Amino acid sequence: MENSGTIEVNESNFDSEVMKSDKPVVVDFWAEWCGPCKMIAPVLDEIAKEKAGVVKVAKVNVDNNQSLSFKYNIRAIPSLLFFKNGQVRDQVTGMTSKKDLLGRLEALA
Repeated sequence: MENSGTIEVNESNFDSEVMKSDKPVVVDFWAEWCGPCKMIAPVLDEIAKEKAGVVKVAKVNVDNNQSLSFKYNIRAIPSLLFFKNGQVRDQVTGMTSKKDLLGRLEALA
């Protein structure tokens, strides 16, 4: 699971992995049936590997974690939420470029 660089998060470990993280965390809300989610996944894997130790990249399957989707008002996927110190600081919905994502991460650092 860790080999791709991204980590799976769900209702039980969201708090420890995301809210209590000492590093900025990008949380990807996705689903198996979502085409754009599959397109952005390799970009997120690259960022996770390149920024290992600096940034965490976490994935939430919306079908299995509806309460998290509801809590963060996820209406369309993929939705990327950028957390720092347990707070949402930025959000992107839909496909975006690696450059855009890295720029948003720089702004959080």
